[in-house]
Amino acid sequence: MSSEKLPRDGRRLNSASDAAERLAAIVEAAEKAASAVIDDAEEQARRHIEEAREQADRVVAERLRELADELDPQGIGVSAPGERRLRPVQPAPEPEDQQAPRRSASAGARLLATQMAISGASRDEIEERLRNGFDIVDTGEILEAILGPEEE
Repeated sequence: MSSEKLPRDGRRLNSASDAAERLAAIVEAAEKAASAVIDDAEEQARRHIEEAREQADRVVAERLRELADELDPQGIGVSAPGERRLRPVQPAPEPEDQQAPRRSASAGARLLATQMAISGASRDEIEERLRNGFDIVDTGEILEAILGPEEE
């Protein structure tokens, strides 16, 4: 009997080149299978990350709504983009010698500035919105609390 070994399919290996070809085919099939497994895992990871990001966005939005309701329960100070709300009638200013120092910011202004910062608005955009929307003269306190000190 010959000393040649029989592969599983019963064919005889006639030479080392036949064995090398068969081994190369096996390696190629294994690499394709591994590549398919990796691609599938990457796609599943992408979907998982996207779902987690969407859920995190929903949680943050809900928490911000809760905070806005706590800070501004009547909804006077903050409005959604494009939404207009009536402001309460302001009493006539007191004479300057009796006027209390003006607060630098309301809770609604801080919340709006935080929302704008999270959504990527620039310091200048936030400052303009605070000045125009809340009549805040000195926005520095709010901006530093949310964005940190201004770089020079």
